[in-house]
Amino acid sequence: MTARPQRPFATRQRLHAALLAVLSVACTGAPLVHATDVDPTADAVTLAAGYLNHHPDINFRMKALRDYNKGEYEDAIPRFQRAAFYADKPSQGMLGEMYWEGKGVAVDRAMAYAWMDLAAERGYAGFLNMRERYWSQMDETERARALEVGQALYAKYGDDAARPRIDAKLRFGRRSTTGSRTGFSANLTIQVPMPDGSMTTIQGAKFYDDKYWDPKEYFAWQDSIWEDPPIGRVDVGEVEAVREAPSAALPSRVPEVVPETDAAEPEVPEDE
Repeated sequence: MTARPQRPFATRQRLHAALLAVLSVACTGAPLVHATDVDPTADAVTLAAGYLNHHPDINFRMKALRDYNKGEYEDAIPRFQRAAFYADKPSQGMLGEMYWEGKGVAVDRAMAYAWMDLAAERGYAGFLNMRERYWSQMDETERARALEVGQALYAKYGDDAARPRIDAKLRFGRRSTTGSRTGFSANLTIQVPMPDGSMTTIQGAKFYDDKYWDPKEYFAWQDSIWEDPPIGRVDVGEVEAVREAPSAALPSRVPEVVPETDAAEPEVPEDE
């Protein structure tokens, strides 16, 4: 039987649903990649270990998702921006969707494209697809403005500026935890956030593994999850997992800029 062609609107809705599904796993308890019901921002052992303090990308993304799922979009935006400041591509993608949909901000399709272009900087298929769909729906005035505002975003949030920040946090975190007097026994279990927002349980002895602290290994771990994520589709109460062929890995349309490595952190609301 010949498959029906996918409508652009339906395809974008599926991509949007997939982005939220994967990112929201820690907040919703969805059964993805080693998910558990533990909230790492409230887990005593994880907090004592200092894991989240040294992984601001995941820490602020998860806090932003809690706000988002409660409909507190105006609080979610600065927290996604703080995560994005530390090279978190999923948070940059969420900011793109929020500007496109007008959640917590006025609809701004040029700014939405600029954020999604940042999210697609490493060639992750899901974000590339979203970026190209944005571009196809924008007029020439919006496209020109997207490339203009995109330069400011790349200067502050692009990998050339953001990766050194998270790299420094990871290295400092490893030195701080391994140099402390409170080591972790092999019998102790710790809840560690995965790059996709889900949780995994590890033994204390594994807490110092390179993939949690070495910048090169840490980003290879992220790449393994985000390079080709599943796309979720919801049809009349039934969830179906599908995969879409990724868009061609087109380079960014935004002109290259000088990275602002000394930019100030975005301010965030105080935790309740």
